[in-house]
Amino acid sequence: MPLTVHQFPCLSDNYGFLVRDEATGKVATVDTPDADAILAQLEKLGWSLDLILNTHWHPDHAGGNAALKAATGATIVGPQEVTRIAPLDRAVTEGDEVRLGETVFRVLDTGGHTLGHIAYHDAADAIAFVGDTLFALGCGRLFEGDAAQMWGSLSKLTALPDDTTVYCAHEYTAANARFALSVDDDPALRRRAEAVFAARERGEATVPTTIGLEKATNPFLRAPLLRPHLAPAEAFGEIRAAKDGFKG
Repeated sequence: MPLTVHQFPCLSDNYGFLVRDEATGKVATVDTPDADAILAQLEKLGWSLDLILNTHWHPDHAGGNAALKAATGATIVGPQEVTRIAPLDRAVTEGDEVRLGETVFRVLDTGGHTLGHIAYHDAADAIAFVGDTLFALGCGRLFEGDAAQMWGSLSKLTALPDDTTVYCAHEYTAANARFALSVDDDPALRRRAEAVFAARERGEATVPTTIGLEKATNPFLRAPLLRPHLAPAEAFGEIRAAKDGFKG
C-alpha cells in the first residue's frame, strides 16, 4: 500500500512532513523543525507518531527531537551528527534501511550542506526526502562540505528515476529561480520560473518537485552544460559560489 505524505509550512520557510504507511498506520515525521507545529498536525490528522527521521543536525531539522520524544515516545533515527544538538536512538548511514511499517527507506549519504547529511529514498513509492541537499531550482549552501562532496551527493540523487517525487525542506524556489535566470537562459527554465512566481503570488507551495524536472531546469544540476570548459564538480562549485554572492 502507498505512503501518504502530509506537508505543512512551519517556522519562517520550512516544510514539515508527516508520512503514514497505509498498510499499518505507522507514522513518521521527516525532521523536527517545530515540535509544537508537528504535534498540532498529528492531532488534526488523528495520527500518532512512531518514528522521527532526521536528515542532518541543524536546529531547524533536529531541534524538536527532545520535545517530540517526550510527547510521543517515537524512535529517533538519523545521522550520527544529530547528537551534536539533539537525542538520537539509532544512527544510520549510506545503504542502511529504515522501516516504517511496510515502507522501506534506503539511506543515502548526501553530505555537503553538512558533512553527515543523509536523504531517505522510498523506491517502491518513488519518493525521496532530501532535506537541504537539493532544492527546487537550487541546492544547499556548503556550510561544512566542499563542492566535490556536494556534487557527488547531487549526482547520487539525479541517478534516481526521473519520476521520483522530491520533498525538500524549504520554500526557497522563487529566490532560487531569480538566481537561476541570472546564469541560465534556457527556455524551459524561463517557463518554469514564470510558473513559480505565479504560484507564490497565489500563496501556493512549489514543493514537492521531481528529479526529472530538476535535471531539466536546475542550474546546479545543469552546471556541466553551463560551464563545459570545467570539470563537473568545478562547474558546480563556480555556480554555487555565484549563488552565495547573488543579491538579486
